[in-house]
Amino acid sequence: MDPHPRRMFLYWFGARPTLCVADVNMVKQVLSDRSGMYPKNIGNPHIARLLGKGLVLTDGEDWKRHRKVVHPAFNMDKLKMMTVTMSDCAGSMMSEWKAKMEKGGDMEIELSSQFEELTADVISHTAFGSSYEQGKKVFLAQRELQFLAYSTVFNVQIPALRYLPTEKNLKIWKLDKDVRSMLMNIIKTRLENKDTMGYGNDLLGLMLEACAPEHGQNPILSMDEIIDECKTFFFAGHDTSSHLLTWTMFLLSTHPEWQEKLREEVLRECGNGAPTGDMLNKLQLVNMFLLETLRLYGPVAVIQRKAGSDLEVGGIKVPEGTVLTIPIATIHRDKEVWGEDANEFKPMRFENGVTRAGKHPNALLSFSSGPRSCIGQNFAMIEAKAVIAMILQRFSFSLSPKYVHAPMDVITVRPKFGLPMVLKSLEM
Repeated sequence: MDPHPRRMFLYWFGARPTLCVADVNMVKQVLSDRSGMYPKNIGNPHIARLLGKGLVLTDGEDWKRHRKVVHPAFNMDKLKMMTVTMSDCAGSMMSEWKAKMEKGGDMEIELSSQFEELTADVISHTAFGSSYEQGKKVFLAQRELQFLAYSTVFNVQIPALRYLPTEKNLKIWKLDKDVRSMLMNIIKTRLENKDTMGYGNDLLGLMLEACAPEHGQNPILSMDEIIDECKTFFFAGHDTSSHLLTWTMFLLSTHPEWQEKLREEVLRECGNGAPTGDMLNKLQLVNMFLLETLRLYGPVAVIQRKAGSDLEVGGIKVPEGTVLTIPIATIHRDKEVWGEDANEFKPMRFENGVTRAGKHPNALLSFSSGPRSCIGQNFAMIEAKAVIAMILQRFSFSLSPKYVHAPMDVITVRPKFGLPMVLKSLEM
């Protein structure tokens, strides 16, 4: 007898059996595993090509090697240094807004595309600092690759089709080749200048230094693996972050009393200047607001694993190769996990921290959990706090009458028709 009839069920995606696991205890079992029983599921080759076989998609010993190289880039001291870059990029975007706006006037802006540009700008600077202009070209090619990959998300994967020279495949192959070639040129330039300029203090520089042959052993990552890791940074570093900013602004505009509360906190802790890492740490209400946004409109609606061997999940025998789908968006609105107000917007539920917000310490899964949780979660939260704080310092805003509420899940959750917002300058 299945002990979790409502929270675990089998469905088929084409010829592939898939087990939906929506029970938080079973999700913890799957995500906290360290033995490799539940490897990542890479079902769509175009998505794999977009993301690169970096930290997100590798498993086992490969994942450990990648993590050893990437992890130091995300320590809090490095992230605090990156806060300056984040604030500079956000400041440039807002200066452009102001230039188009009469003093004390207002203007309608479509924010989701603005935030995509901004987060690409931030990741181009923080990942490729000194090679920023070339990094931006990589982003444009990656974005085109992204749209082509998105159009195949719901296709049943027939293995032979990926090798046929269809119009779409030819485009994808060319873009992927261009991206690899551009990244290779950035890396070559760094290696040629390392004696005079060092490797650079950005994510790419930190990776190249960790893999430097002068350390007296074989490099931890090959050149191809470094390129894949750069692709992972690009996608994971801008796509999800831009949607977090978009949905945060949506909720701030539909809850004006919270917009006022957060503005008061920002002005109290940061004044009118660019926020520092230490200031951002003090923004408790902003933090709770972002966590509640992640709960209700998390950029990633579903994560997948697969059974690495025949095993048992919650009393159900699961054959090797079965895909396990964890429906984050469903769990985040489950009344048995979050209480009767699960569908309501209540940032104060996070007043005592993430682990005590729901009835299970691992109930918030926006960054996954366990050993494979998102390595960039602090980066994403600092970036979101910095950008939202700077907007609140400078503008009040309300939802445009043109807005149509249609969240759409294509790898990440985004507003189908964008986020048109009416902004009013607070600087008289």
